Amino acid sequence: MGLPVRFELGPGQQNDMAPACDLIKGLAAQKVLADRAYDADSLHDIILEQGGEPVIPPRRHRKHQHRYDKIAYKNRWGIEGFFAKLKQWRRIATRYDKLAANFLGFIKLAAIMLWLK
Repeated sequence: MGLPVRFELGPGQQNDMAPACDLIKGLAAQKVLADRAYDADSLHDIILEQGGEPVIPPRRHRKHQHRYDKIAYKNRWGIEGFFAKLKQWRRIATRYDKLAANFLGFIKLAAIMLWLK
């Protein structure tokens, strides 16, 4: 749990929701866990089309506050744990590399090492 399957490096000014729909297309999952920032109808629709269940708390401004599995949501620590493990590599935590290709290469290398553990 908490190991990456796909990832994408985007520009710093872009929000995290922008590439989310493309990243989950074609991935079959029973449950998709994410925080409030990912509460969008487009993402919910893709998850449901693929036979999954979105476990995403609704944003406060939504007119219709949809239900989500609060017990399953508590397992989101696995996602946060991956980022904590990834930041153990100083080169990644401090964004030592200036070129995006080099930075992404080291993220891939770290992810491979985590998968092999």
